[in-house]
Amino acid sequence: DVVVRALRHAGVDLQKEVHEDMKRAFKSYPQNWRLKRPDKKIDHRRVPNLMKYFERKKKSTPITKNGTDFRAGDIVAWRLGGGRLHIGIVSDRKSRDGKHPLVVHNIGGGARREDMLFQLSIIGHYRYFKK
Repeated sequence: DVVVRALRHAGVDLQKEVHEDMKRAFKSYPQNWRLKRPDKKIDHRRVPNLMKYFERKKKSTPITKNGTDFRAGDIVAWRLGGGRLHIGIVSDRKSRDGKHPLVVHNIGGGARREDMLFQLSIIGHYRYFKK
């Protein structure tokens, strides 16, 4: 929900956008949940769906290990292990060493800003607003 709320704050209703795109191209989206049609109540909360949406909208950005390649507002997805994925949004604040940005994410304890950009395996990097 961190990404959905951040984009909503920026004027984008990601819940609506994902749902409408899934209605247009349901078969293009991951079929991990054995659904017959989109579910507007949950689809925007599933990381694989968000990743597919950003890819379909040409929001993908190269994945690197260089902290300066990540801008405030960029969206990052990680592989946690055990088939689980995670997503967050890059903050405008930097790590203690100043080499890379902090990330706002929620992994069960509420939204937090943490130095975790390179702590997990990055599998997606997206820039919704191109500058």
